[in-house]
Amino acid sequence: MTSYLLSLHLKKHQLPFVIVGFFILLMTTAQAQQLSFSKTPVEQGYNFQYQWLDHQKAERSINFTLNKEGIFERFRDFKTYQSSYAQKTILRRIKKKMQKKPIPGVQIFYRQQQGRFLIEAKGLDRKKVAQAYQTLARLEHEVTQKYLKDSYYQAFTNHDQINGIKVDHVSIANDSVADLKSLKPLILEHVSIQNIRKVTNYVLSFVQSIPYNTLESRLTSSGAGFNPPVQVLWENQGDCDSKMTLTAALLRALMPRIDMALIFIDGHAFIGINIPGEAGEVTIEHNEVSYLLAEPTGPALLPLGTLAPESELAINQGHYTAQDYHEVLSEQKTEKKPEQKSEQKIEAVN
Repeated sequence: MTSYLLSLHLKKHQLPFVIVGFFILLMTTAQAQQLSFSKTPVEQGYNFQYQWLDHQKAERSINFTLNKEGIFERFRDFKTYQSSYAQKTILRRIKKKMQKKPIPGVQIFYRQQQGRFLIEAKGLDRKKVAQAYQTLARLEHEVTQKYLKDSYYQAFTNHDQINGIKVDHVSIANDSVADLKSLKPLILEHVSIQNIRKVTNYVLSFVQSIPYNTLESRLTSSGAGFNPPVQVLWENQGDCDSKMTLTAALLRALMPRIDMALIFIDGHAFIGINIPGEAGEVTIEHNEVSYLLAEPTGPALLPLGTLAPESELAINQGHYTAQDYHEVLSEQKTEKKPEQKSEQKIEAVN
């Protein structure tokens, strides 16, 4: 009797890889300052009031309401990633599918060995067993991908080619846009000259002023500490990834058709948007698209195109991984993306 072993790719100690951290900036850099924050219950949900100082030390404020569904229901099932639980769930789903559609002449065995879940195919016909192995491998891939997608996680490889699992920041940003759309007219009302740079810097200074919350290495934190965008607003704090994802979601709500990228380096994360950079500004080329980079984390008040020294060094050394955020929301798929104009007006991407 011939047997083959199929080992689930999600190993016991495989944890989300991307690392988040906090960079101490030069003391000469202006520090973000949140002047006040409050939230009060209203009929529709909760009203949020923020006051802060922007990059020019000008006082800014915004007042908006978020509904209860977005605050408490949108990501209610989002949990810390647990590899052992993920393996058990994936194995159970594979077993259920195989029971519904068994392979003639082949027996399938499921067992655990040294912390790894194994699937073994046995049969008298080597060709049938080999085909069963191919079926199981394909099924494992499909079930794993669906499990990660449904859980808001994804496989990830860093610049050192180390594999792991991280939060699917793009999907979370995309699914947060609906809750943040009410901020669009308010932000455009506050920025007198409505162009991409000015609006982006408004969003950056707002997010940078939100208090920073340290998160341990993603290698050991399993996504613990990450908050989806609306939760960052609710708690008025966020780590690198959380504030980056909030920024991406706000910019997507403001500019539905602009190309963005999420940038990950050891110990940090930031964002890029597809507009031309000016002299001295930091940009990258990724998948034939140019991105102007920005630091949403704070507390340093860094405008669009300016990075912390450690971030810029990592970019210059190529020690980063970029994730495209080009996805167009379903209600916008029929809209035609206009050519980008030199004045970079926000109206061009409304």
